Amino acid sequence: MSRYLLCVSPARFDGGLRPEENEDCGSRAGSPFRSFRHSRSPAGHHRARHRQLVRPSYHGRAAADGEIYDMETMVAAHRTLPFQTRVRVRNLSNDKTVDVRIIDRGPFVQGRIIDLSHAAAQQIELIGPGFAQVEVTVIADPANPEQALFAVQIGAFRDQANAERAEKNMIAAYGAAKAVLRAGDQPVWRILAGRETSPEAAEALAKRIRAEQHEPQAFVVRLDP
Repeated sequence: MSRYLLCVSPARFDGGLRPEENEDCGSRAGSPFRSFRHSRSPAGHHRARHRQLVRPSYHGRAAADGEIYDMETMVAAHRTLPFQTRVRVRNLSNDKTVDVRIIDRGPFVQGRIIDLSHAAAQQIELIGPGFAQVEVTVIADPANPEQALFAVQIGAFRDQANAERAEKNMIAAYGAAKAVLRAGDQPVWRILAGRETSPEAAEALAKRIRAEQHEPQAFVVRLDP
């Protein structure tokens, strides 16, 4: 089993967008789920904060794996775990747990690790308090996972021309990049650079991009077919 520990910390929502596009987008551009943000603490845990991100307009839309998102089902979003991975989220403040399936990608903000549906967040009493220390454990892998490939998200754009320009720049600099459309009320194009076979290689690329492209929000994501 894989296990991730998270604990509470305030952090800044910016939706993973480029600076000039952050003003009105916030975390809403990324995911229909409820969000947990994290940062490394001295003890080696992760710090997380819950914030409501569910909007009625997302209910009934297709998630990244093609499943129709229902905010009252036990599902979640994660950047790198394969679709249909089952994880258990335990609220360390009350020991309540919820088991969820990964059906979507996100959260697309540096410093956050997992997004839960409304129903899942409610089950472990995160709707009211808004803050909690949680433990996330992988309890079952998917039966037939796709080949694992990873990239680095360098930003997201509402303007398609800007997205295409960034994609070309990343291809020129790092050999591979793609623009991935995130549908919604306001569509967003995510720019993913690289095509690595391990999270470690992708993180090394992310460090290069942060330094060379001055993109402090760059982070590793899984490449889906």
